[in-house]
Amino acid sequence: MMNVLFSLLLILSFLGESGIIRTIAIPGAAFDPADSAKYTNPVFEPVLADPSVIRGTDGWFYAFGTMDDWGDGKGAHLVPILRSRNLTRWTFLKDAFIKKPSWKEKGGIWAPDIARVNGRYHLYYAFSTWGDTDPGIGLAVADSVTGPFQDQGKLFLSLEVNVPNSIDPFYLEDAGRKYIFWGSYSNASNQGTFGVELAGDGKSVPDLGKKFKVAAGDFEAVMIHRRNGYYYFFGSKENCCDAEKSKYQVRVGRSQKLAGPYLDQEGKPLKERGAGTLLLHRTETVAGPGHNSRIITDKNGQDWMLYHAIDVKQPKVPSGANRRVLMLDKITWKNGWPEIKNQQPGIIEQNAPTF
Repeated sequence: MMNVLFSLLLILSFLGESGIIRTIAIPGAAFDPADSAKYTNPVFEPVLADPSVIRGTDGWFYAFGTMDDWGDGKGAHLVPILRSRNLTRWTFLKDAFIKKPSWKEKGGIWAPDIARVNGRYHLYYAFSTWGDTDPGIGLAVADSVTGPFQDQGKLFLSLEVNVPNSIDPFYLEDAGRKYIFWGSYSNASNQGTFGVELAGDGKSVPDLGKKFKVAAGDFEAVMIHRRNGYYYFFGSKENCCDAEKSKYQVRVGRSQKLAGPYLDQEGKPLKERGAGTLLLHRTETVAGPGHNSRIITDKNGQDWMLYHAIDVKQPKVPSGANRRVLMLDKITWKNGWPEIKNQQPGIIEQNAPTF
């Protein structure tokens, strides 16, 4: 009963004048373990699209999301930052940027990827508009996971690297080397998801000509996870942002080498369009699940994945933006392949991660 009353008080305290629920930062707030033993999706709303999650040196988890207007009358959040103890209860802290980077004339800051590099926090991000002919990848750096982030400018534009629709960056260190992966939808002959080695400081690409292709141009939102001698490619397909009609979904392939070849469970190369083993897809009530975070393992060895999705009954916020809420589901492994129960977003009460 105490937990129910506490939840009601929280909801009431977040109601603004417009009637929209708002989360607020509660510095140093402690969570009742009994209250967090179970959870129900979504774990944050109204919007946290394209989530990237990292555990800070303070033990808290921090989630970063795409620039979006939440419909709260405050305009577009310039890469919102959330905080949580256990991945199931998140509070909004602040925006990562005070002002939008200026190395492109127009565009939004999309699909940020947060990583700790050489003791500092690197925030790789896409700078693009819908239908942009020359989007690019940029970088901002901070000493603290919550900033302030100082923009370092672009790593490259699509035309410079000769990869159309260069968005959705993902950072990975492997065998002492640093890499950036990126890419999105295109039908051009040079389409696809690519990787390239970064300089030792993680702030530039010494040779754009050394890029390598890992998947076809019907994928976006690359995430690569290492497990038991394999590199697992997680990528999203279909339309992320068609509100209640969205068919966004997550598909997987794997390789014994970082640069590939990545194959799906049936042996089809991901560099061929139409490949990928299905991990997660929509239901009648939850549309467009995709653009997942890195996999996070709790203290019991259980793997978890955060991603965004759209409630079919409430697909948009008052600004007209897609209401892409934050979701959390358990990853299990069978015969060397990741699985989510029923290949669907979990919508019933579940056991929470333990940290």
